[in-house]
Parts: sequence; structure tokens; C-alpha cells
Amino acid sequence: MAAEPLADTPMSFEAFVADPSHWDAPPEASLAALVGAISRACRAVGKAARLGRLMPFTAALEVNVQGESQKPLDVVANDIFLAECGPFIAGLVSEEMEEPVYADERLGSAPYLLVIDPLDGSSNTETAMTVGAFFSVLRAPAAKVAPEDFLQNGDAQIVAGYALYGSTTLLVITLGRGVHGFTLDPGDGVFRLTHPDMTLPQNTREFAINASNQRFWEPPVQLFVQQCQDGAEGLRGEDYNMRWNGALVAELHRILVRGGIFLYPWDNRKPARKGRLRLLYEANPAAKLIEAAGGAASTGRERILGITPRAVHERTPLIFGSKDEVTRLETHHAGYDRGEAMVFRTPLLHRRSLFRRV
Repeated sequence: MAAEPLADTPMSFEAFVADPSHWDAPPEASLAALVGAISRACRAVGKAARLGRLMPFTAALEVNVQGESQKPLDVVANDIFLAECGPFIAGLVSEEMEEPVYADERLGSAPYLLVIDPLDGSSNTETAMTVGAFFSVLRAPAAKVAPEDFLQNGDAQIVAGYALYGSTTLLVITLGRGVHGFTLDPGDGVFRLTHPDMTLPQNTREFAINASNQRFWEPPVQLFVQQCQDGAEGLRGEDYNMRWNGALVAELHRILVRGGIFLYPWDNRKPARKGRLRLLYEANPAAKLIEAAGGAASTGRERILGITPRAVHERTPLIFGSKDEVTRLETHHAGYDRGEAMVFRTPLLHRRSLFRRV
């Protein structure tokens, strides 16, 4: 979609947050203060990311709760979010911390919970590719926070968004009404509104998936991808492009800007594992933004925002993007679950059917 021309002086993030028309309901001052702290954390992490290996770092690196080796910027980003946002929240969940943080002297008493992936795509740091951060704000249900208070479904999010650290530093957020993107002005250090009212087209000719996992996909995903690859000569009658960045936050931003569909489906590499991405602080904020922009987000079988987590680091399959494409995949999954054949007609696979294994 063509970008709208910018005003001479785009609105600052602070002015945007102060305008109650961008919220579902006028926010408490403490909530607006938390959103301001999130923006400062994103700006500080962006500054650290630009330094690369020039960033001072002496702490010991560990393997995080996900079994992933930490990068220096993982630790720095987590510390920045905790320092900036801690006084404005009563609890925190982070990908880089095994247990939730609450009843902690670093935190305040405002009735909010913050869940974050402080550095999404950290494996990209060594190759100077795009990385980012996800954040989501939930309301604390009681004055005294308990671990189970974080286990709210995605519909309960009152603020969700991400930062993107690439050619520019971006902050994309929903406060309840629409999705809006802000670019960091390096001259004065102010986030300014550059992507107002981001929306997705209903149709697309672009999909993103890690094709190296193809042999592990379920037949509904195999069928969907094969139909896209068949191009104009196939059932879809359109030529599709495939993309893959390696950072969920970058995939999300591209789809919000120009449409498309992202797939990280369940696969049978580890059948007992529900999926690869984290529900609470990756899938939920992504889904909140996608739905607010007119798209859809699903596991292939159920709506992401309707899932109640059972653990703070729970994983999930994730499919999101333009509604028509997500609906098509859900239809394939429903048919497969009913025992219907997945029929392939391509030069590669010739003609065969894949049936559900019972």
C-alpha cells in the first residue's frame, strides 16, 4: 500500500500516548507512564544494538530457559527493560529469565504486568541483520502478584507492540485503537509517527516459512505451500514470493507494511512440543497487532488470542497475516482433522494423496 505523505513535523510518541482517542478508554496516568518507559527502553536497546561488538560487556553468558545460548545484547536488553520499566509494573516475565519477577525491590506497585522478549532474533546480531523486541502489558488482577496472574489469554492485553532495530529504529504499538508505527529521529532522539493506521490487505502473493523444515510439516501446511509454489499454472493462479528473515519481529513488520502470511507451524521433529514460538511474549503481541490491523492469527486450528497459557514459557504454532490466507490454512487443517485426503498435483510430487495418520 502506498504510504501517506507525512506532516511537516510528525507527531511525537509522547503526544500520541497523551491523546485519549488512541486508547479504548482514557488510560490511568500510571499506564501512560509505563508506555513511556517502554519507549525509552526500546530507544536504549536500539542504541546498544547499533554499537555491535563495540558495546561494553563483561557479564557471563548463560543458556536461557529456552535452551538457547545468550548473546551479549540479550542480557543488555533484558537489563534495560527491567531498569526502565520496573518502577511502573508489579510483575515481569522475560524470555531471558526462567521465573517471573514479582515482589521484587526493583519493581513498583502499579497494577500492570509486563511480558517481553527483550531481543527477538538475537542470532541475527552476529550478521548485522534486523533484530527487535516484543512487549505486552496485562492488568494485574490483584494487589499481590502471583505466578498464575501472568497466565492470561491474548485478548487481555491492554497494550502490545514491538521495536525493530534495522536500517532505522522503529516502535510499533497498539493502545487499543489501530496499529501505529513510529520512527526514531536520530537528531533529537524522539519517536515520531511515520506509519499511522497500519492495515493489511485481505489477499497477498507472499509467504514466509522456513522451507528447510518441509519434511516435518503436517499435510495441510505441505499442501498450502505447494499450491503457492505451483504459481500461476497451479490452483491458486498466482505467482508467489517466499521470504524468511530468521527474526519473528522482522517478519511481522514486513507483513504489516505490505501484507503476506507468516507460518511457523507445528511439525513432527519433536512431536510432544506444541510449537516453536512462545505464546505469552511472542505470539500474543504479534496476534494482537495483526488483528488490530485487520488480519488474523491462528495455530491453524484455533485463534491465538483465545488460548489461555498454562505456563509462562509455553510454546505454540503460529500462523498470521492476511485473513484470506489464514482462513485457507485453517480450512486445510479442518479437512485434514476430519480425515480428508490432501491431494497434491505438482511436477515434484506428481499426483498422490497424504492421509491423516490416526
